[in-house]
Amino acid sequence: MSSPVTTPFGATSTAAEVIAGIDLTGMRTIVTGGASGIGIETARALAGAGAEVTLAVRNTRAGDQVTADIIASTGNKEVHVAGLDLADQSSVRAFAVRWEGPLHILVSNAGLMASPLMRTPEGWEMQFATNHLGHFALATGLHDALAAAGRARIVSVSSSGHLGSGIVFDDIHFQVRPYDPWLAYGQSKTANVLFAVEATRRWAGDGITSNALMPGAIRTGLQRYVSDAELDRMRRATSSGNAAVQWKSPEQGAATSVLLATSPLLEGVGGRYFEDCNEAGPNQPGTRRGVAAHALDSEAARRLWAVSEETIASAA
Repeated sequence: MSSPVTTPFGATSTAAEVIAGIDLTGMRTIVTGGASGIGIETARALAGAGAEVTLAVRNTRAGDQVTADIIASTGNKEVHVAGLDLADQSSVRAFAVRWEGPLHILVSNAGLMASPLMRTPEGWEMQFATNHLGHFALATGLHDALAAAGRARIVSVSSSGHLGSGIVFDDIHFQVRPYDPWLAYGQSKTANVLFAVEATRRWAGDGITSNALMPGAIRTGLQRYVSDAELDRMRRATSSGNAAVQWKSPEQGAATSVLLATSPLLEGVGGRYFEDCNEAGPNQPGTRRGVAAHALDSEAARRLWAVSEETIASAA
C-alpha cells in the first residue's frame, strides 16, 4: 500500500480552514444529518466554497431553519432540504429515485449512538440499520449519479467506537446474543469503514472513491442516549498519555469530513481511515487512537457488502 496521507492540518483545524482556497462551484453535494451537530458545519463549509448542498434529514423543519442560517452566513442560495429517514428503506429508495443529475460528494454523516435496543419493522437492529444499511442503500441507489460526476467522493463518518467490535456475521442484529448498545454502535461504525474499503474497490473504475473518518470528541445531539459520566469516561479512555482529550467544537469536528470531501490531497485516494485530518495508523492496544485491523479487512468488506445487498433486497 502507498504511504499514509498526511496534511498540514490537525486536531484543532476547522472546516473553514481545510477548505480555504477550494472552489466547489458547479459541484453537487449531499450531507445526511445536515441539520444537526457536525453535519451543519460540514454543509456550511461546502456551501461557503460554492457547492450546491442538499441536507438529507429526517426533521425537515429543522432542516429549513439550518438552510436559512447557512444561506445567510455564506450567501449561497443553492442550499436545499430533502426528507430522508435512513432507518426506512422506502424513504431511502424514494430519495435516490428523486435525485436527478450528477452527484459529486456524498457525506454519510447521520448517525445513532449507543441507543437502547430498537428494531426496524424488518427486525433489524436500529444502529446497524441507520448507520450502515441506510447509508449503504443510499450510496448504491445513487451510484449512477456519482459515476456521472466523473470524480465523485463518498465520505463515511465512522468513530473510534469501531475499535469495540468487528462485524459479528453470525448475529449482526442481536437476535441471539445479549444486546449491548456499545457493541452495536462499534459494529455499525466498523461497517462504515468496511463500506469505504469495498466501495473504493468496486467503484474506483467509475471514478468513485470513499474514505472513512473519526471526527473526534464533540458534544452534539448524537450523544442523547449517553450520560455525561459515560462521556467523560470515554474521553479519558481516548486520552494519550496523561493529556486529556479536549472536546472539539462542531467546526473542528467537521474538519476531517470536509477534508476528505474536498482536498486535492485526497484525489484518487480511497479505502482509508482518517482522524484529526490525517490518515490514521494501526490501533495500538490500550489506546483509542488509530484504526482496527478488522475495519480494513478486505474479505470482511466483501462479505459485508454481499450481506448488505441481500438484506436490503429482502426489504424491497
